[in-house]
Amino acid sequence: MSAIDRRTFLKGAATAAATIPFHTLLARAEVHAAGRSAALRGITYGPLVDALDEATGLPLLRLPEGFRYVTFGWNGDVMADGQRIPSRLDGMGAFDAGNGRVRLVRNHEEEHGTPFSGDAYDPIGAGGTTTVEFDTNEGRFISAHASLGGTERNCAGGITLWNSWLTCEETTSFTDRPHGYVFEVPAGGTGNPEPIRDMGRFSHEAVAFDPVTGYVYETEDAGASFLGFFGATNKSGFYRFVPNVNGRLAAGGQLFMLKVKGKNKVNLGDSYKNGQTFDVEWVPIAKPDNPNRNAPSDHVWAQGRAHGAATFQRLEGCWTGADRKIYIVSTNGGRGQGQIWVYNPAAENISLLFESPGKDVLDKPDHMTVSPRGGLVLCEDGGGDEFLHGLTTDGQIFSFAQNNVKLRGERNGLTGDFTHSEWAGPCYSPDGKWLFANIFDPGFTVAITGPWQSGAL
Repeated sequence: MSAIDRRTFLKGAATAAATIPFHTLLARAEVHAAGRSAALRGITYGPLVDALDEATGLPLLRLPEGFRYVTFGWNGDVMADGQRIPSRLDGMGAFDAGNGRVRLVRNHEEEHGTPFSGDAYDPIGAGGTTTVEFDTNEGRFISAHASLGGTERNCAGGITLWNSWLTCEETTSFTDRPHGYVFEVPAGGTGNPEPIRDMGRFSHEAVAFDPVTGYVYETEDAGASFLGFFGATNKSGFYRFVPNVNGRLAAGGQLFMLKVKGKNKVNLGDSYKNGQTFDVEWVPIAKPDNPNRNAPSDHVWAQGRAHGAATFQRLEGCWTGADRKIYIVSTNGGRGQGQIWVYNPAAENISLLFESPGKDVLDKPDHMTVSPRGGLVLCEDGGGDEFLHGLTTDGQIFSFAQNNVKLRGERNGLTGDFTHSEWAGPCYSPDGKWLFANIFDPGFTVAITGPWQSGAL
């Protein structure tokens, strides 16, 4: 087997062992000639092969046969206002712009510098968002413009129920102004450079909405703790924001933190069996915002813990599925290689969907999305070869795409081996035909299309 086929096979074997009865597993023991586990036949899309970018002609990705892609919105490209697109592309949301066009609001995880948008929150905040437009009928880039500036370390975010993007700062730094907030950017214009303070000042990652209640769910990535190797927990919580007025987050609301019902300070970053379920409740955060220069970074988390709230090992991506359930990534959870949790707002419980048994299967997942057909797309950020993975809602995982970016100045003078740069910001076009994702460094967006119906995505 090639390395990539071996990886896919290991994923299938590990997942099957956790989700399929032993007698069924024996019946599926025959290995497909292409190197795939029979347990994954009809779910995965096949081995990954070098694929040429339709924009540059370079083999920047490895994809299953039958899929194609085009890159656009590169770091250094000139935008409509004459500015150049910044680097460090991270979270992203896709919005219908009509006539087959899609607007993508993209985060830039920059910090400490000159804002690239005129109406900036902080005069020395170099992060923010750019918005690009893409034609899905012709598979081509149309335009780009700066849509928010003066923020810091814009990592992930989420799509609202009213066609805007919430961009989140993954920091609690203080430059000229305090950081650690959520900002709103309309899909077709420029963002409000004032934070939504009631959503909390902490190291934000992603947000997701419950379409029934209008509640907003927020993840926190407080980074690895110093004593993490010895079992200490990270200071990362899962939060619920109840707005005073649905559709107007700036009008304020109440912030809460998840707690395992009837149990205090449960560490959900520990290793659990796939399928483990906990009933939950929510404890109030009395002071979600502390704008002081010397405010402790765990200001919000500590309030929740004082009420017995649960903690996780680095929460990053989250996304709402068509089933109303909210899928959550714990990057260092379990054995240290990552977990996928599922919060069910109807039942008020949280379940472990998948825990990585090792880096050969899944190496520190980060951002994610849910495909129109119900499968999960996971971005890997483990520091080695970087993959996009597919994960079914019954816990079967497979490789879908690999970063193969090596440049020698072919685009904007960018050079280097970027194969270990993370994937970020996965999201689908409204019609489900295109998957968009970012390569964090050197910084560009990729649009992938192909025979989605032949697999789990």
